[in-house]
Amino acid sequence: MVNLRSFFTRSAVAAALVIAPTAVLGAAGSAAAATTAPKAAATTAPQAAARAAIWKPPLRSRWQYQLQGNSAYPATGGVNVDICQVPQAGGACVKPTVFDIDLYADADVVGNNTTINAAAVSAIHARGAKAICYVDAGSIEEYRPDHQTFVDWDNSHGHSLLGKPFSEEFPNERWANINNDKGQRDFLLTMMAARVAKCAQAGFDGVEFDVVNAHEEGKSVTGWTVTPATQLIFNRALAALGHAKGLSVALKNDLSQVSDLVGDFDYAVNEQCFEFDECGELTPFIRAGKPVFQVEYLTSPTGFCGKAATLNVNAIKKATDYSLKDLPYKPCR
Repeated sequence: MVNLRSFFTRSAVAAALVIAPTAVLGAAGSAAAATTAPKAAATTAPQAAARAAIWKPPLRSRWQYQLQGNSAYPATGGVNVDICQVPQAGGACVKPTVFDIDLYADADVVGNNTTINAAAVSAIHARGAKAICYVDAGSIEEYRPDHQTFVDWDNSHGHSLLGKPFSEEFPNERWANINNDKGQRDFLLTMMAARVAKCAQAGFDGVEFDVVNAHEEGKSVTGWTVTPATQLIFNRALAALGHAKGLSVALKNDLSQVSDLVGDFDYAVNEQCFEFDECGELTPFIRAGKPVFQVEYLTSPTGFCGKAATLNVNAIKKATDYSLKDLPYKPCR
């Protein structure tokens, strides 16, 4: 059975997008070269200095998760940068200090499908907040600008890249094969490098790579046999891509590998760990002083905000239909 926590975000980013990217071969090549073993490579002094200059959010950071635009805010691609809501704890309305938004502006709002979210990022910065760039790294979406490039590669490499439909609910994207027997992973990292370059171009402070837990789903779901070691190689390479562009990087879900990856990533983004009673798996991030940005859809804030406070998790409540518009939005604190 497909992990529901993985595909809920899929509907939130679906929009018609049709162009191909400019590949950033250097960044991907260096990342691929560093991924021949599942263990993390030693960090050199220059690399350590570069990472020290990357934005690192405080442990307690209020966040907003908006991947779908609102036509009331055309100047910022549909992103409501002035949102202010009363938290579950009560009192005056509060504003996010961190926004997790899509790389691209909502096509239904801006009237085209190729505009990166630079205007939203600029507005977020003007309000003293930071912006994380949402990128899907582990499934191939038909509605993305670079989709045809993935299809062409798959066709010319024995259909070894595009796996099963992500789910019955979202058949317009397919699980990517992150193995490398035919160069699939090298190609994926090249494509992800191009996306990360666009995140940096737009001025984002961090990047969230989604669908990075194929090893947990299994071949019956994804169409591919992905070992935990292979997943570690891919995920660490993604983290390296973000850091190479001066961006901090979020680990999305992949709870079974948190202990292995906490040193490679700067914070965690999680869906529904309170609903599934799994939030304790994220404590390595908290112990390392790295924030956890967490969202619930079905669970009432009265049922999880107290637990979030105890764990020091930055939790919010979004819509019960799993959409990620600006509203509803209820931060715990």
